Amino acid sequence: MIEQTLTVSRVERGIVWLVAEEKPACAGCNGKCGSQVFSKLFGSNKKALPIECNESVQVGQKMTLALDDSKVVENALWVYLLPLVVAFIAIFISHLILGASEPWQIFSAVIGGLVGFKFAKQRTKALRHDIKVIKIYPISLPLTQIDGDCAK
Repeated sequence: MIEQTLTVSRVERGIVWLVAEEKPACAGCNGKCGSQVFSKLFGSNKKALPIECNESVQVGQKMTLALDDSKVVENALWVYLLPLVVAFIAIFISHLILGASEPWQIFSAVIGGLVGFKFAKQRTKALRHDIKVIKIYPISLPLTQIDGDCAK
């Protein structure tokens, strides 16, 4: 299970919108590595994740969610592997069966990859993630006090 603690950003009729906190740069490079450069270039758009929740929560509360690992692997296989396999199949068909020249083989690989990506995108929309609420923290206490991570 993958667990993540998120903050409630808004609540609407049984749907809670959660936002992940930005991770600080690692201490090894003090923010001079490639990931920090890309973060500065492309900004830090925070995406809100909608979750159905029947419990009473307030804006600013922390919630810990868990996601089954198998769904992540299944989605990754569909999104990354299927377009590649369809592109290779398109190359083999265009070369071995149709006897096409190299530019047509490249073109068929691109078309095959796009078709595979379109199919994978439709397939992953049908997959449902089983996201479970593990813990809802009270708003009155900081998260570090609840978990016992206070520095002495």
